Amino acid sequence: MKNYLLPLFILFISLGYSQNEKNETGLQQLKAVVANAQTDQPLESVHVVNLNQVVGTITNEQGEFQISAKVNDTLFFSFLGFKSQKVRVTNDMFKFKDTKISLTELAYALEEVIVRPYALTGYLEIDVKNLPLNNAFQYSISGLSVGYEAGSKNPSAVTKVLGAILNPADLLRNLFGKKPNQMRKLRQMKEDDQIRDLLASKFDRETLTELLQMEKVDIEDILNNCNYSKSFITTANDLQILDAISSCYEEFKVLNRKK
Repeated sequence: MKNYLLPLFILFISLGYSQNEKNETGLQQLKAVVANAQTDQPLESVHVVNLNQVVGTITNEQGEFQISAKVNDTLFFSFLGFKSQKVRVTNDMFKFKDTKISLTELAYALEEVIVRPYALTGYLEIDVKNLPLNNAFQYSISGLSVGYEAGSKNPSAVTKVLGAILNPADLLRNLFGKKPNQMRKLRQMKEDDQIRDLLASKFDRETLTELLQMEKVDIEDILNNCNYSKSFITTANDLQILDAISSCYEEFKVLNRKK
């Protein structure tokens, strides 16, 4: 009887220690499969990024991947020719080993868009009156190379205009100050090889905006105020843009310390 009790006692201690360790960190290894939504075939080399933990990985030949995560983390899936997707991590994804994430091909995703053409008559005088007007206005400020669009499409435009009028540095302080957690993640992004490889292959700023939780216009404003050329901003890949923002942020922190 004693021979049975000792192994059981060790087992309970081991389970208790593992449970405490999981509760302290909150991180577990999540395993799942990524497949084509149309064919149900596994997808290889899909980039998977945990936006909260700033770690990345890619799927193998069977579409399988493993990544550190915890409940309520957001996983971002990106693959050439497929619509990118964000998935919130749940308890069930850790409990069940057959979790499958399906990605939709862009060709099928575009078919779901409903296009409503304008009823044009062919007479210019009539058609011009029927076309909807864009109520947005653009403010140009003397000394600045960039205009700022206002109206219903950009509710934060007035704040940006006022910030630029006062001082371009105030605009940077406003943008960086609103996202302190995302700015602190810059170094983590640069250190993760999988994230760097993904950003180096992309030019659409999609993954970058998800990681930094910024709009494209905010990224452009940062780079404009850090004296990067328009050519660089429009042609650089996402990794180069990340490095530029990181460099700009480091300079911004040094200037703030001197004040």
